[in-house]
Amino acid sequence: MTEDTELTRWIIDALEDLKALDIRIVDVRGQTSVTDWLVIASGTSTRHVKSLADHVTLELKTKHDVRSLGSEGEDAAEWVLVDFDTVVLHVMQPPIREFYDLERLWERRGQERDAEH
Repeated sequence: MTEDTELTRWIIDALEDLKALDIRIVDVRGQTSVTDWLVIASGTSTRHVKSLADHVTLELKTKHDVRSLGSEGEDAAEWVLVDFDTVVLHVMQPPIREFYDLERLWERRGQERDAEH
């Protein structure tokens, strides 16, 4: 298992601990220099979204000695982003996730990139 997939597995395990919904992994390697993978999940409420992001951050820190580079969105907790460098976690409430549709956005970008080559 590569370091990225191991980190992704740890994030997914922590999300599953608190019953995150619709967990997806999006490969963005070659599409951005910011990160390699997105993990996208939904929470049922602002409290659930914040709890999921907090739990992942704490689990990675305490069990695997992995610290996040930063996070955003904890105050409103409709969409919380946690940056683990090669993997960026997005936890959103379903209406926000549906509106921004990151999975489709990044898949389309990848298809456009592939078509150019």
